[in-house]
Amino acid sequence: MARLHDDEIAHYRDEGWGIPRFRLPAERVSAMSTALDALLRDNPGVRPEKLVSAHVAGDNGEGVHGSQAFLDLARDPEIVELVSGVLGEDLILWGCHVFCKPAAEGYETPWHQDGHYWPIRPLANCTVWVALEESTVANGCLRVIPRSHVGKQLHEHLHEDRDDLTLNQRLAAGAFDEASAVDLELQPGEMSLHDVYMIHGAKENRSSKRRAGVALRYMPSTSVFERGIRPADGKTGLAVDFANRPLWLVKGTDRSGRNDLEVGHRR
Repeated sequence: MARLHDDEIAHYRDEGWGIPRFRLPAERVSAMSTALDALLRDNPGVRPEKLVSAHVAGDNGEGVHGSQAFLDLARDPEIVELVSGVLGEDLILWGCHVFCKPAAEGYETPWHQDGHYWPIRPLANCTVWVALEESTVANGCLRVIPRSHVGKQLHEHLHEDRDDLTLNQRLAAGAFDEASAVDLELQPGEMSLHDVYMIHGAKENRSSKRRAGVALRYMPSTSVFERGIRPADGKTGLAVDFANRPLWLVKGTDRSGRNDLEVGHRR
């Protein structure tokens, strides 16, 4: 069983991000690449950077026709065990976003903090970003601001009314020093983890090579997915429906006793 080593946990705690030694085997990456191609075919009218809730099979109610393959990936016991190393033994899967930046015209993801627009209280989450293809500086890999999670502070975000961004929320100027950014380059099957308060983003893809990956979202079950809260409602550029988003308990128990694990699940 995969696990985070002590030095990896310490790095995540101190820096707010990490790249585990563990990586998906080549055959699993190949299978997920096939699933990605099918997802793209099933969603011809959706920008490939905006495939939200791709793990909810069929019409997911958020403008995307999802795939069971991504739910299986998100519930993979080895990935769940990695997350357990930083969030504890009781985990809820609540999100999965496929980011596929086409060659030459892939959208930018502005600098932002995830916690600014997620209805989790108290705010806690680990995102696992799994590379399905090579993710490099040239094709717009994920970038993070180390230690920006320290203090658990959410900074002001501004709305940008543009149609060439993955996300229409950008951190206001002065919140961080971009010169300190670290580029998280990954090979297929490798993954990164980052904290909910981490400042991160990604440049546009102007290269000749596509960049594809999937962000898996996990929260500790001591927090509550507050379906009535709509932070940054209508201003993100993403068609999300938190009120009806299904949750999966992937490890342990619901410690809060308040998370609705039935909404959104088909009988």
